Amino acid sequence: MIFTIASVVGLAVAYLFGSTPTGYLAGKLLKGIDIREHGSRSTGATNVLRTLGKWPALVVFLVDVLKGAAAILFARWFYLWFFTLSFVTPPAALDRQSWEPWGVFLAGLAVLLGHSRSIWLNLTGGKSVATGLGVLLAMSWPVGFGAVTVFGAALAIFRIVSLSSILAALTAIGLVLGFEQPLPYRLLVIAGGVYVIVRHRANIQRLLAGIEPRLGQSGPGSKTRSQV
Repeated sequence: MIFTIASVVGLAVAYLFGSTPTGYLAGKLLKGIDIREHGSRSTGATNVLRTLGKWPALVVFLVDVLKGAAAILFARWFYLWFFTLSFVTPPAALDRQSWEPWGVFLAGLAVLLGHSRSIWLNLTGGKSVATGLGVLLAMSWPVGFGAVTVFGAALAIFRIVSLSSILAALTAIGLVLGFEQPLPYRLLVIAGGVYVIVRHRANIQRLLAGIEPRLGQSGPGSKTRSQV
């Protein structure tokens, strides 16, 4: 029972890391607006860029990356510490070495869900791209580095953030399957990558229609920054 309760607590902390509404807070603090009422109505860094400018977007992006990394680092520390407690009796089939990757798996899913379905924003949020990058870098930096490299290259070529994000997610899935990684890590990247792609389903429809905004253009249904 203690083991189960502690595991739930660990997941709750990871979720709360993710649910910190960075983009929303930036809109409120800098312009007194609800960023969900502007641009793409997302709280992610791309909509912050369109609505508030590049420096707020950079800060939001970095904080969102740190949220994902913090959840993974916390999970590793938490289970390492938890298994040292004398009164803890984990299930017989599990020891710290075998449970830790699964703890990372669950924490990764929790932080992605927290970012996109924040408890503080009535279960709205961003598309978990930056937070997912933080998860990748903390979990397996070669996979994270490969994904961010593809993102940067695609953005430089196409100047479409959504397309770059989707390609980065697919790259992460390919890399985690190609590298030697624990099964929970592979499952996390596959599930997280698919989740990020699904969160971009409206963007995919606009990409297919040829109307997805490029970097520097206003988002769908948005006002220009001078009109906001």
